Amino acid sequence: MANVKEYKMFQGCTIGNRIPFIEASARKVFKILGINTSEAPFACCPDPVGFNSVDHTSWLAMGARNLTIAEEENKDIVSLCNGCFQTLKAINHELNTHEDKKKEINVYLKSINRHFKGIINVKHFVELLHEIEPDIIIENIKIDLSGIKVACHTGCHYNRPSEIMQTDDPMNPKKLKDIVRLTGATTIDYDEEMLCCGSGVGNIEEEPSMRILKNKFDGAIRAGAEAIIVICPSCFQQMDTNQRTLSKLFSETYDIPILYLTELLALAFGISSDDIGMKFHRTKVAKFLEKID
Repeated sequence: MANVKEYKMFQGCTIGNRIPFIEASARKVFKILGINTSEAPFACCPDPVGFNSVDHTSWLAMGARNLTIAEEENKDIVSLCNGCFQTLKAINHELNTHEDKKKEINVYLKSINRHFKGIINVKHFVELLHEIEPDIIIENIKIDLSGIKVACHTGCHYNRPSEIMQTDDPMNPKKLKDIVRLTGATTIDYDEEMLCCGSGVGNIEEEPSMRILKNKFDGAIRAGAEAIIVICPSCFQQMDTNQRTLSKLFSETYDIPILYLTELLALAFGISSDDIGMKFHRTKVAKFLEKID
């Protein structure tokens, strides 16, 4: 039987505001697999890099406020976003291991009638899917994806810092690949698999970001990938929206579909691409869908 525990869904700002079709695919997949989620009035996680480096205390306070919302119902959080996952899990860890920080943050939270207890956990949605018995996923597959070759990209924040995240093998993450293979798809190995997609540096300089992305794509394409499977909204946007820019900068054609893991599962479960808004991808997926059909 599927997991009957209820989680508080944390989709994050990027998915909710810019790529809501990712949330649509997650909700449909979760429903089929019996993963129960409910809503909560969460705010921004906030950002694990920029905000944290500028004002660590405010970063802790804002993240702790989100955690207290889930604590009110004693429900663990499941995040659809690598960055949100890293922020919330790291803050939960820091406040639970440093009593002085916990006391300091609770002083701030008291002004809004909240108190951090440290009684819930934060999980990445890949962890949650990986905990489900494989047979439960397999028995829901309506379209066998055998013959499809895909490259997997976990992204930076999913595993790091590994001593806190403890999500997967930090040097050789396996959970994403394990889930993808249940659909029948073949996961290919490529040298650039563990490298960054370049999204972060893109906020400062475009060219280095595009060179990093080109390196990533070239490696996956050389290895025979027909699509790239991601689990992070920032990585998805970097890869999905910048292929036209990449083609112009380097006078090469890039046209490789980028799919969120939940989109791949939804397709394998027989859900129409129209029902999960895949037409809103910037890099079109029509040829990939034809291969599946």
